[in-house]
Parts: sequence; structure tokens; C-alpha cells
Amino acid sequence: MRQGNSGMFRLIASLLLALGLQTAALSQELADGEVRRVDRDAKKITLRHGPIASIDMPPMTMVFQVKDPAMLGGLKQGDKVKFSAEKIDGAYVVTRIEPGMQ
Repeated sequence: MRQGNSGMFRLIASLLLALGLQTAALSQELADGEVRRVDRDAKKITLRHGPIASIDMPPMTMVFQVKDPAMLGGLKQGDKVKFSAEKIDGAYVVTRIEPGMQ
């Protein structure tokens, strides 16, 4: 490889790495929500939520599946939460949930 091309290669590699890190950070960004209903038998939770940037979703109330049913333990109607969601096999799935500010 010529010396002039190696600088360009490094620049392109750095830009691709930065883009990948930014995309990963966006997918891990937590949205604010309020628990409206918990259905442990169906492994679902209804959340009234703010915007979810990672899946380009505006604020609304909707039912989500949960990646792990253990996530539902201890949650009750009215709890404020922070969560992340992904679209997996056509369904919106909560992949992480933690207590929010009450």
C-alpha cells in the first residue's frame, strides 16, 4: 500500500468505528415510561412512554413483549421506569428495564 493511501485508510476506519459506536450507543439509550399494566402470564407489559429513539417511535401507550420474564418481577401499575426496546422478529420487545425517578 502506498503511504498516501494508508492515511486515507486510517481516516475511513476511524469514521466507520465512530459510526458503529454511535449506533450502539443509540440502541442502548433508555426511554422514560410509566407502567400501565403487567401481564406476567403473557410475558407482556403495557407502558406509557416517551420517544424511543432506537426504534424511531413517538410517545404513546402500547403493549411490549419482554426479552426475559424476570424483568417483570416487582413491577406494578404506576411505576416510573427507564427502558430500552428493539424490534425482534416483527415484535416490539423490552430488552432492558430499570426503575426511573418516582
